Amino acid sequence: MIISWISGLLRHRSGRLAATAAGIALAVALVACLGSFLTASKSTMTARAVRSVAVAWQAEVQPGADPGRVLATIRATDGVRSAEPVGFLHSTGFQAAKAGSTQNTGPGVVLGLPADYRQVFPNAIRPLTGSGTGVLLAQQTAANLHAAPGDTVTVTLPGTRPATVTVAGVIDLPQADSLFQKVGAPPQSQPTAPPDNVVILPRPLFDRLSTPVAAADQAAVTTQIHVARDAPLPADPAAAYTAVTAAAHNLEVRTSGGAVVGNNLAAALDAARQDALYAQVLFLFLGLPGAALAALLTGAVAGAGADRRRREQALMRTRGLGTRQVAVLAGTEAAVVGLAGGVLGVGAAALVGSVAFGTASFGASTTSTMAWSAVALALGLAVAGTAVLLPALRDLHRDTVARSRREIGRARGPWWMRYGLDFVLLAVSLLVFRAAGGNHYALVLAPEGVPSISVSYWAFLGPALLWLGGALLLWRISHLLLAHGRPLLARAARPLSGTLATTAAATMSRRRRPVARAIVLLALALSFAASTAVFNATYRQQAEVDARLSNGADVTVTQSPGVHVGPSEASTLHVAGVRHVEPLQHRFAYVGADLQDLYGVRPATITTATSLQDAYFAGGTARSLMARLAAHPSALLVSEETVKDFSLTPGDTVNLRLQDSRTHGLRTVPFHYEGVVKEFPTAPKDSFLVANADYIARNTGNDAIGAFLIDTGGTHQSATAATLRHKLGTTATVTDLNQIRSTVGSSLTAVDLAGLTRIELGFAVLLAVASGGIVLALGLVERRRTFALATVLGATRHQLRGLVLAEATVLAIGGLAGGALLGWTLSRMLVTVLTGVFDPPPASLVIPWTYLAITAVTTVGALTAAALHAARRSARPPVEELREL
Repeated sequence: MIISWISGLLRHRSGRLAATAAGIALAVALVACLGSFLTASKSTMTARAVRSVAVAWQAEVQPGADPGRVLATIRATDGVRSAEPVGFLHSTGFQAAKAGSTQNTGPGVVLGLPADYRQVFPNAIRPLTGSGTGVLLAQQTAANLHAAPGDTVTVTLPGTRPATVTVAGVIDLPQADSLFQKVGAPPQSQPTAPPDNVVILPRPLFDRLSTPVAAADQAAVTTQIHVARDAPLPADPAAAYTAVTAAAHNLEVRTSGGAVVGNNLAAALDAARQDALYAQVLFLFLGLPGAALAALLTGAVAGAGADRRRREQALMRTRGLGTRQVAVLAGTEAAVVGLAGGVLGVGAAALVGSVAFGTASFGASTTSTMAWSAVALALGLAVAGTAVLLPALRDLHRDTVARSRREIGRARGPWWMRYGLDFVLLAVSLLVFRAAGGNHYALVLAPEGVPSISVSYWAFLGPALLWLGGALLLWRISHLLLAHGRPLLARAARPLSGTLATTAAATMSRRRRPVARAIVLLALALSFAASTAVFNATYRQQAEVDARLSNGADVTVTQSPGVHVGPSEASTLHVAGVRHVEPLQHRFAYVGADLQDLYGVRPATITTATSLQDAYFAGGTARSLMARLAAHPSALLVSEETVKDFSLTPGDTVNLRLQDSRTHGLRTVPFHYEGVVKEFPTAPKDSFLVANADYIARNTGNDAIGAFLIDTGGTHQSATAATLRHKLGTTATVTDLNQIRSTVGSSLTAVDLAGLTRIELGFAVLLAVASGGIVLALGLVERRRTFALATVLGATRHQLRGLVLAEATVLAIGGLAGGALLGWTLSRMLVTVLTGVFDPPPASLVIPWTYLAITAVTTVGALTAAALHAARRSARPPVEELREL
């Protein structure tokens, strides 16, 4: 019996089964794709976090412990690839005499590095000028001393006489914050900034100079063991963080308290695990609505034949089949479409992975991919059971044979409509959204001092309830218009259906529940496409903004410290592909006792090489604040932290102490506070200042440029940078936007969202087309009897086509309008709630008009094709149609 039933379904209901299986396949494929992508993304985040750390562990030898024994213990530890001893010596200051003047600095740090340190830790030191070995000065120290390779520097040592060394090179310490951390101290006790003055010595010279210092004051000299690890880590950043933290604690125990580990690798993985949770958030926000929509589509497809199914069940029960047998047949149908859709969906996911990412597994391990495929397949079976089996069981238990065979009269409105559930959901959504704003929409919670992190899932209620409430409200509006707007529907249908306009309006009014359901389903599909597209476009823009903020422009040429390069040198950088070169001053200024970066700009031309968004500033727009800098040369833009620390109000005088090139001393220069700057190209994340470059040069007698921002029109950045590197050699550092994209931002930014975008937006279009075309087509197929009777009563082919097109037009207008409104509202809420994903937060939404237009046109095309196909089917001889039915 079961085989006969399946065979009959395949022969006579193949279209409906295929449509139901396609809906299940969409849900399965979307979940499998996004789940595998999520797993692969976490693995990518872990690998990137490991690569970003120059020194995995900094084990500080404790007083009284033997550094040699600690070093031997560490080198014998599993997972340790290499361990090198590094000496730290606190100096009371440095001095350099040059060109008849003497420059002095405050206290600093002297490092003693072994000869192979750079080979073991290649990312810890970046040479800028001169040699990479020997006596090296940090970039800031060289600027403070006006020192260059070949100059002599006096190192003042506590408890012994000063030592004079010859500078071999100037270097940058990319990870100075972690290098000079206070090992073992909690985050709130760490130094606010690394030392300004650093000298690096070869280890033999360091030992010779530090021996008398240690004899006088042991606290002035410390030893750290810098560790490089090669132990395999779990793919999940959270699991990797736990493993690395446990390994560090184990090492501390094995040294019997002889060393305290500064776990730089764990700190990087800690940030990565937060990004992994944000990736999980994106999966929930962007993936689950699509899967839910595919499930709703499957339910709508299956529900389009509900009347026919009830009649078939009544016929089977009339012919002697019991309730259990009918239920088994319904379960068989659900299993067939569930398995078919599941297998098709898993295969489609593998195909999508191969096309979008070059691998069917999306970069995840085989085990993870198989696990997500199994989860997606189980989801497909659950959707099939919910859409096919549960309605059949409900009808069996609720309806008698006689009741199943008669037409139901006027139905009452849905219960949720009578109780106003849509308004309740929208009100609660607004309340949750406003409450989530109280903690600045922090979805990922990482309490200070607590090793575990979590996601504030309750914040998901805002968008979720908006989605549900908006759908129900659209259903209510559509239901009311179809029920009470019959004259309006008739006038709208008259150009298409002619004299049958009143009949078309009456038909849609009588079928208002399935028509309203189709409108809502189409609107949800379009809103999913719109909100996903807007979020992805906004995310891509902000990732680009983040990279441009870090690099400054398409290409940036950063001058070496101590080298005087004036703005006129910009003309030498006009190589092929360069449109404009903008000089940017970079100095250091004291605000009280606080040393901050100071950037001197040319307000009238700065935006020709880089972009300034209004979100970067407070107290005015980017254009208005640049205009103030131009109109009032003494105007100054400061950070919010500086405003709070010094209780500044607009117009206040801010006296900055700047280096005067004529006296080689600090000079007080008056500025006037005009606004707040939060972000600025090439500027650090902490406090900094922006002022008029001409005013700075006039008051310091120095027009030296720190960097040149080069505009290439957004193209050929790498080629232009290569040309400039060849031309400039080692005299300057050249970076381009393509190079910086892979090194800045969070590990979430580094994930290949281009492939994810193609997946999500492709599925969104398919869901929109299916929600419009398939649901309309199946609904019209179920009304073949109506069209056949209309033909018998004298309706022409043109009038029947008008009846079909009138319903398709109502569905298109309602779905497009509702989808646009719901999509815009969801987009704004999504981008606001996901503020933590963006760095910096966007000033406005980015609307991908091309994609939205393609989606709308494709959807309308699908509706038109479905309507015309149904109209052609209605042209069959009515006797044949009625005989089949």
